[in-house]
Amino acid sequence: MVISAELGFFLGLGLGLVFYGIASAWQRQQWLRVLKEFNVVPVRSPLPVRLRTILKNYQAQIAHLEAKILYWQNILDQAPVSYIEVDQDCLCQWSNQSMANLLGTAPQPGRLLIEVVRSYELDCLVDDVQTTQVPVVREWLHSVLKPSGQTQRLPLRGRGIPLSHGHVGVFLENRQEVKILRDERDRWASDVAHELKTPLTSLRLVAETLQQRVDPSLRSWVDRLLAETVRLSLLVQELLELNRLSLAPVEQLERQSLDLVALLRRAWSNLEPLASPRQITLDYVGPSQLIYWGNEAQLFRLLMNLLDNGIKYSPPAQAILARLKLSPPTGQRLAGLTLEIIDHGPGFIPQDLPYIFDRFFRSDPARSRSTPPLSASTGQDSSGLILPISSGSGLGLAIAQQIVDCHQGQISASNDPLTGGAAVEIWLPQALTPTPLHLSKP
Repeated sequence: MVISAELGFFLGLGLGLVFYGIASAWQRQQWLRVLKEFNVVPVRSPLPVRLRTILKNYQAQIAHLEAKILYWQNILDQAPVSYIEVDQDCLCQWSNQSMANLLGTAPQPGRLLIEVVRSYELDCLVDDVQTTQVPVVREWLHSVLKPSGQTQRLPLRGRGIPLSHGHVGVFLENRQEVKILRDERDRWASDVAHELKTPLTSLRLVAETLQQRVDPSLRSWVDRLLAETVRLSLLVQELLELNRLSLAPVEQLERQSLDLVALLRRAWSNLEPLASPRQITLDYVGPSQLIYWGNEAQLFRLLMNLLDNGIKYSPPAQAILARLKLSPPTGQRLAGLTLEIIDHGPGFIPQDLPYIFDRFFRSDPARSRSTPPLSASTGQDSSGLILPISSGSGLGLAIAQQIVDCHQGQISASNDPLTGGAAVEIWLPQALTPTPLHLSKP
C-alpha cells in the first residue's frame, strides 16, 4: 500500500511537470509570435525591456501610417475634383481644398454633411452607397449662395465609393464647362436647323411635284430624293423641338388635367398602321383611367417616341408591354406614377446604356437611316404604309428625356430580364398635380 502511494505521487508529479513544460512551450511560442509581429529579436532580456521595444515599434508603425495618410491627403488636395469623406453617421471627417473652393468654406470635421453641403441629392447618394456598398454615380443641379446674395446653380456629378468602417468617400465634379460646351453645341444645331427649314420645305414641294410628272422609269430616283428630304425635314423638326424644350422654363410649362391611359391608347392608335402589318400589338397593364396634371402635347410626343421605338425594333407577331401604376414615396422619390414600355427586341448594348439619351447617339451604326419613298397624294410610302414619326438620327430618346425633365420626372433604360428587350421606365412626380392623382381600376 505504501509503494502504491509513492508510485501515485511520482506519477502525478511527472504528469504535472509534463503539462508545465507543454504550457511553457506554448507560452514561449505566443511570445515569439508577438515579438515577430513587432520586429523584436527574441533575446534573453527582462520583460520590461521587451515591452518597451514592442511599444517603440508600435509607435513607429503608427507614424508610418500617419505619413501615408498625409501623403494621400496631399495628393487629394491637389486633385482637380472635390472630395469629402463621411463616417457611418454622415459626419464629415476630411475634405480637400477643391471642396472648400466649391462650397466657399472648408467643411469642419465632426459636422453633419447636410449642414455643410445643403444638398438632398448628395445626402441620398451617401445613403445609397452605405446601403448597397457599391459605387454610385449621380448628377444634379446644386444651388450655391454667392457673397453678393445671388444663387448660382452648378451642375455637379457625384461618385460615392464605400470605405472601411462604414465610411463613404464622395468625389464631386463641377460640370459647368461641360454644360457650356453642350449649350453652344445645341445652339449651333438649332441655328442650322432654322436655316435649313425653309429650303427643305421648298425642296420637298419640288420633289412632290416632279414625282407625278417624270417618266415611270425615273420615278424611283425622285422617290429616293423625296424620302431623304422627308428624313432631313424630320431631323430639323426634332432639333427645333429639342431646343424649344431645353429653353422652356419648368415653371411656365402649360399644364392641364388629362387621362394618361386615354393618351396612351391614342398614341398607339396613331402608330397602329405601322404595327399591324407586322402583327405587333400593345398589351396594357394598369388602371382604366389615371388623371394627371401635365402638358398633353409633350406627353403625347413622349408616348409616340417610346412606342415608335418599340415597334421599330420588335420582331413580328410580338407584343409591346405598357405598364402604368402609382408609385409610393421612397427615400429618393416623392409619390407619383410610373410608366414602363417593354418590347421583345434585341435590347440595349450594356455599355451603351449611359449614353442612349444623348443627342445623335445610335447604339447600332449598322441600322439603316433610309426612309421608304413617299406618295405625293397620301403622304405614305410606296407600299401604302405611313412613315415613322422620327428621323432615325438618335434624337427620339433625347426628346423623351427632355420632356420628362420638363415635368421634373426621371427616365431610365435597361434590358428586361424576361423578354430580353428594351425597357424604358418613366417616373413623374405627384407633387406637381393640383389635386392628388386619381385612378379608376379596370
